[in-house]
Amino acid sequence: MPRPPEIPDLARRGPFSREQARSAGVSDRRLQGRHFERLHPGVWRWTGYEMTPLDWQTAAALAMPDGAALSHVSRIQRTGLDVGPVRPVRFTIVGDHHLTVTGTFLHRTAVMPPRDDVGVTPAAAFVQCCASMRLLDLIVIGDHLLREELATVGEIVDVCRLHPWRPGASQAPAVLSWLHERAWSPKESELRAYVDAAGLPRPEVNADVLALDGTRLGIGDLWFPQWRLVAEYEGRQHAEDPLQFRKDIDRYAGFRDNDVAYVQITAAMTANPAGSVQRLFTALVRHGYTGPPPKFAERWGSLFRAVPGGR
Repeated sequence: MPRPPEIPDLARRGPFSREQARSAGVSDRRLQGRHFERLHPGVWRWTGYEMTPLDWQTAAALAMPDGAALSHVSRIQRTGLDVGPVRPVRFTIVGDHHLTVTGTFLHRTAVMPPRDDVGVTPAAAFVQCCASMRLLDLIVIGDHLLREELATVGEIVDVCRLHPWRPGASQAPAVLSWLHERAWSPKESELRAYVDAAGLPRPEVNADVLALDGTRLGIGDLWFPQWRLVAEYEGRQHAEDPLQFRKDIDRYAGFRDNDVAYVQITAAMTANPAGSVQRLFTALVRHGYTGPPPKFAERWGSLFRAVPGGR
């Protein structure tokens, strides 16, 4: 029985270039065999390796010319946020390059945006995303960058001022007023945006919920202190993590014992954003809110469209 081929560690870690293969002792001829798959010109993977979204970015980067920077939503994904399509993998490059690599998009520019050792900076990538992505997605991205201290509002503003002609630079300032650095998950960002866009009172975000005597009862996703109401997004992890599940039970018991009402919004409910807002409005009214009902008009609709203005 023939011995199974020895697979170099390089190939077990992800995609690799021809030059990397040669350095690892893998010949060009061997790369043409059945144990390796060509992904892009000069880029391969071992057929026993399962590609992740991050690996597709790595493979695409290996096929790019010198000077190309990972950019747009692909750069945002590199920060750990699951948002937008994985492919095409987007890069930005200075000059008039006409390179076609399957599964990639090469944006040409006259001047490179600010960049770091990964690609364009997260702040620059956010501005690029503002040229075409939905407002709701931009809120999720912006909250994530602020929360993880990957960008600041000031850095985003600086990118816009540095190159005001750049696509996204005229739209980004309009998005900044929607952002909040204390949103702890994409779904929390979405829920807060729905409340804001519908014209309901703005809640405190991931704030301390206090008893009437000042005792801290826990943290509420969206806390409406005037009506002593908490809105909670209940993701799957709350039910699947026994420790988190127990903490939630204890926290809700503390809320009930201290006359703090709460309304739970599940992942399934967020599939109907207007219905989720209506559910929250009903709870607010039940606890004394006398303001206007939610409005599902122009401001609401803007969440689901690209931000107007600019190129």
